[in-house]
Amino acid sequence: MKLLEPCKLGSRRLPNRVVMAPLTRRRAEVGKVPGEMMALYYTQRAGAGLIITESTEVDPRSAGVSPTRPALFNRTQMEGWRRVVQHVHDADGRIWVQLSHLGRASHPLMLQDGAEPVGPSPVAAEGNAFTPSGPQPFPVPRVLETDEIAEIVGQFADSADLALQAGFDGIEIHGANGYLVDQFLRSGSNHRADAYGGSPADRTRFLAEVTEAVIEVAGPDRVGVRLSPWSSFNGMADEDPAGTFSYVASLLDQLGIAYLHVIGPDEASRESVHLLGEIRKRFGGSLILAQGYDPASAERALQAGSADLIAFGKAYLANPDLPERIRLNSPLNIPDPSTFYAGGARGYIDYPSLADPPSSHP
Repeated sequence: MKLLEPCKLGSRRLPNRVVMAPLTRRRAEVGKVPGEMMALYYTQRAGAGLIITESTEVDPRSAGVSPTRPALFNRTQMEGWRRVVQHVHDADGRIWVQLSHLGRASHPLMLQDGAEPVGPSPVAAEGNAFTPSGPQPFPVPRVLETDEIAEIVGQFADSADLALQAGFDGIEIHGANGYLVDQFLRSGSNHRADAYGGSPADRTRFLAEVTEAVIEVAGPDRVGVRLSPWSSFNGMADEDPAGTFSYVASLLDQLGIAYLHVIGPDEASRESVHLLGEIRKRFGGSLILAQGYDPASAERALQAGSADLIAFGKAYLANPDLPERIRLNSPLNIPDPSTFYAGGARGYIDYPSLADPPSSHP
């Protein structure tokens, strides 16, 4: 079974092609610091070929955003992540951190001192932010000045440096799901008339600068990027996804990063199949695909050459020993959505593995 075969990722060898996708779980402790429960959660899943952590913030000014979302912009947070990484390494696992900036996908009620969310253009995200006062419509963001863009690029580099100090095996840049990098990439959210807006090359400039800055810290074979060309989450849209993301794939290939992690479309169409083929053709590194795969569909994608590795989200959330269950063709635990972001141990570290005694947990 190809899904369980070893493979290379950058200069490193992975024992299988099963990736734990980044999954926001909101279990960090005071100060957005990973604690022992997070360490156990990731260690339970150390059998993955690769673990990619949940979205981890780089901007100190967003410290109020969901206090249980982890961050990596100070040494206390780094030491928390160091404990997580050490536990995973002791269990013979491999773990990369996903670094992110929310951009416009926030609200003054969630930010320090009621600060305004920032974005490439004065275009609000669609939907509601979940604030301490309940759901509130996303506001129109404050437009980032050019010098502020350079500052955020520096924040990604600083967090990458802390990630290496924590012992992470690599760094994934979050360019998906309507966060700041994605907001710059897509024409629906980026209406700038300066060097960071307009053509695909200019809208990709922010991602290029962030990637180059992280490469300077970590080296290209320890850097990956996640993209979501077809996602409309948070009101994301692009007038020419094929042109935009084909360009992005070529750029990232030139930068020589280890992998490109792509969230696929909900339903295949001729256009999405064409774009995925263009991305595969233009990017020479490893390609990770994610989008509701089960073991059977993941194996088909690998056998067809559509990807090199497959990322599993909810399936990994509920099955800490997912590769072993795939190997034995064993039934999978069913995830409990009510506990995805609820906090606490239930639905987080209590899903049984095959080696555990019978449990009442679904």
